[in-house]
Amino acid sequence: MFARISHTRLLRYAGLFTWAMVGLPLLYFWLRPQPAAIGENLAMPWQGWVAYLAFGAGYVWLTRNLGGRRRNAADYMLLLVLTVAALGVSYFSGTGMGSVLLMVAACVFPWLLPLPLGVAWLLVSQLAVAPVFIRWLHFPPMEALMQSMLYAGFSGFVFVVSLVALQQAQAREEQRRLNAELRATRALLADSARVNERTRISRELHDLLGHHLTALSLNLEVAGHLSEGRAKEHVQQAHTLARLLLTDVREAVSQLREGGAIDLGAALRPLAENVPKLAIAMDIEQPLTVDDPERAHVLLRCAQEAITNAVRHAGAGRLWLSARREGDNVVLQVRDDGRGSEQVTPGNGLRGLGERLRQHGGRLDIATRRGQGFQLTITLPVAPNAAIRLPEGVAA
Repeated sequence: MFARISHTRLLRYAGLFTWAMVGLPLLYFWLRPQPAAIGENLAMPWQGWVAYLAFGAGYVWLTRNLGGRRRNAADYMLLLVLTVAALGVSYFSGTGMGSVLLMVAACVFPWLLPLPLGVAWLLVSQLAVAPVFIRWLHFPPMEALMQSMLYAGFSGFVFVVSLVALQQAQAREEQRRLNAELRATRALLADSARVNERTRISRELHDLLGHHLTALSLNLEVAGHLSEGRAKEHVQQAHTLARLLLTDVREAVSQLREGGAIDLGAALRPLAENVPKLAIAMDIEQPLTVDDPERAHVLLRCAQEAITNAVRHAGAGRLWLSARREGDNVVLQVRDDGRGSEQVTPGNGLRGLGERLRQHGGRLDIATRRGQGFQLTITLPVAPNAAIRLPEGVAA
């Protein structure tokens, strides 16, 4: 049963279970206040219950889709509310229950904060509970500090477990990306192999049958001039059949050449499958074919790099990819709704794309503004489908 539940959902459910268990003793002593000191401490006022419920609501909202959406300023504010609410439970109840809630909050830190900031946040929040141990539970300062450090150790364990879950999620995303690229490359290689085989067959037909039939036609034409009577009629019929056969070979070679194009759309579509953080809409002209396998490979790599940048760097939630043919060019346009930038500083990926395109006479145009996403326009000349045109009666 647990194999069907992702580790992020398991973390969420474990946190919610711990939050509910913290509420049980608080509710018990609130409904049945005890005359002893511990009972008075646990009889939490309504402000503490507000903090307790605020923690639960904030945790549910923050963990609704761990790792599957973009982080924003509201998430960081809610994380602060989560921490303050946990501290409020401790201060209003006069117990260390808030430290337990801070352990629950620790599982969210790796998903929202850089590692050093997350560790610092964890330690400071646990140390903030130490005055509760001193004032209400009458711990000496050093023992209160040790108690806070004990809870910090437990929180650190939760933090590391959540960090491992984050790394596993990132590893699965990288594996998914590589699998998508592998499927796209495999489709491209299959088309390339088909194109190469058709080209080889057309060349064999042209070089072997074409030349022999041309020679046969010429010899029959000479024989027709040298023969007479019924023999001449048979020679002329054979000459006519040879010319018809040469025409059929020429048409077969032309069809093999014209049909040996790579379907670019079939190679691009696997890139959009199962991208967890990005909704991809593709608009690919049908049919969109490229004769040169190397140029098709360049366009595939451009699309891969654009999608990878949108996931890793742009913080995008949606991406639009369109591909169309304009004359002898294929125009590939990729646009996202990410954070954008006022100034573009090309990294290794964009520089590599520019170099690939320049080698084949292509062009890369970048358009972006802060808060308005990122757009790449790739223009690559592709050779039009070539048909072999043979002069009448002659094989080239």
